[in-house]
Amino acid sequence: MPPRATSSAPGMASKRIKKEITDLSKENLGSIILYPIESNIFQWKSILPGPIGSPYEGGSFEIEITVPEDYPFSPPKLHFITKVYHCNIASTGAICLDLLKHAWSPALSLYKVILSLSSLLTDPNPSDPLVPAIAQEYKRDRKKHDATAREWVKKYALPKSIPPADESKPKSTTSISRPKMINRPSSHTSNSSNNPIPISLPTPPISGIRRPISSRDPIDLASDSENENELNGNSRNGELLNNNNNGNQVESGNGSGNSNPTNGERRVKRSRLNNNGPGSGSGPGGASAGDAIVIDE
Repeated sequence: MPPRATSSAPGMASKRIKKEITDLSKENLGSIILYPIESNIFQWKSILPGPIGSPYEGGSFEIEITVPEDYPFSPPKLHFITKVYHCNIASTGAICLDLLKHAWSPALSLYKVILSLSSLLTDPNPSDPLVPAIAQEYKRDRKKHDATAREWVKKYALPKSIPPADESKPKSTTSISRPKMINRPSSHTSNSSNNPIPISLPTPPISGIRRPISSRDPIDLASDSENENELNGNSRNGELLNNNNNGNQVESGNGSGNSNPTNGERRVKRSRLNNNGPGSGSGPGGASAGDAIVIDE
């Protein structure tokens, strides 16, 4: 029988727990994980790997441990959080183990209890079952029992592992992915497409033949008013030729070669006649409509 708890049991339990924490740092736990919760040293957690060679191999079983206030005089309370197909472990996680009942001793520790649970997974005790149906299957059809236990391991007890990163893809340097930049058309491009730039076309050349100055007649073109005066003078010369039968000298606006003395800068355009003189034409006074000559610029 475990010793009865005294009034100083909570303080004694704290000292014992702290001692076991120190001893755990010296133990080689292997792949077993056992640690107290920081906020309450009376609450512990353990990760028990499935024993090699057993139907539970490859599994990872989480166990929750509650240490009583009169520890080590009373055994700790353990139950499985992970589901296990086992005749000594109920679906609620309760465990049927002698060490946690009448076989408990204050000399035992939490680490030794976890080792006993690992041995229970390897060698179940169908004689003192917590689930009789599984115990009967274990006795009568061991092969079927082990196959079902492995299926439960795959379904409930596989360890949660981080998937390996794909080496073919470049690793991201930041945790937040940046959005890709969108190439939008610039205002210059849109303006150029909507408003095309006008293209200046070259001025078409003026048709004609340019002659050297030496081959031209020294005749200057006057304004439009001077051309009208010239035509009026030619008509008056024609009338004078018809009225003067005595052979008087015919007046010509451009035959005398005299220019208006008041307009020094303006020179009268001389009319060129086909026969260069009166009486040589076919009309009156030798002037006719065919006497006009177009002068190329």
